Amino acid sequence: MTDYLTRFSCLLDVGTPANVARAFDIYTALMAENGREDPPAEPFLLSLTPEHGASRLCLCDPGTADPQLLITFVTRCAETFKLTGRWGFQWAGVASDPVIDGFSGGAHILDLASGRTLAWMSTGRWLAEGGAR
Repeated sequence: MTDYLTRFSCLLDVGTPANVARAFDIYTALMAENGREDPPAEPFLLSLTPEHGASRLCLCDPGTADPQLLITFVTRCAETFKLTGRWGFQWAGVASDPVIDGFSGGAHILDLASGRTLAWMSTGRWLAEGGAR
């Protein structure tokens, strides 16, 4: 049986080391909300790794995760910490076996100040719009 995974790894700068602890609280609350969904979305992992800096959080999938849950976390952090500028990430959709249309990917860009999506694309949509067969 083929498994389908969504893979990503990205950073979010929450501004200050003091905001890091609050970001973990936001994450904990979001995961609790998500756990009440039926079915819950696949969660992502949140960590602080010293090589990326004292205020930059690492957000990655544990093997698969829901990108929308990641976007919700980032927008909540942006609102709480009054973050500005643009933030984005890219993902890969990977099939465990070589199957037709079993591989994909995409990218998403947010305006942190407004929480609005500025642009997004998926490789599947891009191919379809380009007329690929």
